[in-house]
Amino acid sequence: MGNYIKTAEVIIAEGKVRVNNEVVFQFDDSQENSVFLKEIYKDLDLAYPKFYKMDELCKLGVLAAEYLMRSKAIDQNYKPEDVALILSNSSSSLSTDTKHQESISDKDAYFPSPAVFVYTLANIVLGEIAIKFKFTGEQSFFIFEDYDATFMESYAHGLLDNSEAECVIAGWVEIYENNYKAILYTIEKAS
Repeated sequence: MGNYIKTAEVIIAEGKVRVNNEVVFQFDDSQENSVFLKEIYKDLDLAYPKFYKMDELCKLGVLAAEYLMRSKAIDQNYKPEDVALILSNSSSSLSTDTKHQESISDKDAYFPSPAVFVYTLANIVLGEIAIKFKFTGEQSFFIFEDYDATFMESYAHGLLDNSEAECVIAGWVEIYENNYKAILYTIEKAS
């Protein structure tokens, strides 16, 4: 078993974006999720049109990952295959699942959208982060009632111990109704 450290952390919660415990952006989270997610996107000054096609879970995950990459430059310091992504939440993709169910439940207004259906799996957020940053390493998504940092760090250490990754991006990405929270962090070998 190696010696590992958490080297960077991003938390998006309670109307704030924190990078390594420093508040870097504040927003009014009493607005609809889609509104404050766009505010965060604009704060990052991103030019990533695919963002607007994503569901809220993916948007939150990609935004947290963007802050993390700017803080730590993981995508520049490691080969794509050496970066693992392990995330978790409690509601899976329930927000998008509900929208999809609404689109198919009325026989007179039956208009299911492939653009919505594609996001009816929680692990799609992993794919969106991997695509944006070109990561090709291990990816796993777990559903827990509450955030289980001990499990996530243990799983990350296992990946590092077995040389399945050189760096692990781990955390919690949850958004359902008015509840949201993203905690992403990097775990690396101590030098």
